[in-house]
Amino acid sequence: MMKPLKFTGLLFSALLLTACSSTPKSDYDIDYDFSQLNTFFEQAPAESSDPLSASRIQTAITGTLLDKGFRRDEEQADFHVTFGYRIDDKPKDSGLSIGLGTGTWGSGGGVSVGTSVGVPIGSDTAKIQTIQIDILDPLTNRLIWRGTDSFDYDSGGEQKAAATQATVRKILNQFPPEK
Repeated sequence: MMKPLKFTGLLFSALLLTACSSTPKSDYDIDYDFSQLNTFFEQAPAESSDPLSASRIQTAITGTLLDKGFRRDEEQADFHVTFGYRIDDKPKDSGLSIGLGTGTWGSGGGVSVGTSVGVPIGSDTAKIQTIQIDILDPLTNRLIWRGTDSFDYDSGGEQKAAATQATVRKILNQFPPEK
């Protein structure tokens, strides 16, 4: 039988691990019939000060929708897809950590609490890119689905391109929504 303190420590550890993972968020029109969607067309977003990011996002959206079985059709699309994105400075960590631990030694047990103060090492130029993908009804231009997620990056190039692709794929894995 697991002692209550050990169980509490395991539960606390599990909560910390789940807090660190990124989960895309989405919302949708609950009255819309998504089962009728087969074809799409991309609407160009507003002008961008970062054309590399915009191009990567556009390519990732198109590729992901094609992989999901949708077809691109400029003339008679069942839905339009567009996106927006934002780049922010990554918040700096406070450098203060608090830990909780439990353990046993022989027939005794105990709980300990500790703190540490970290010294920031490395670059302070890290960024967070947030991507928002919108699905619109082409007849009414009404928003029917929206998905959002973000990722951290330190520099551009292949690493950022791969993170963009993975983030777009995670967002669109929630489209179309399951009722």
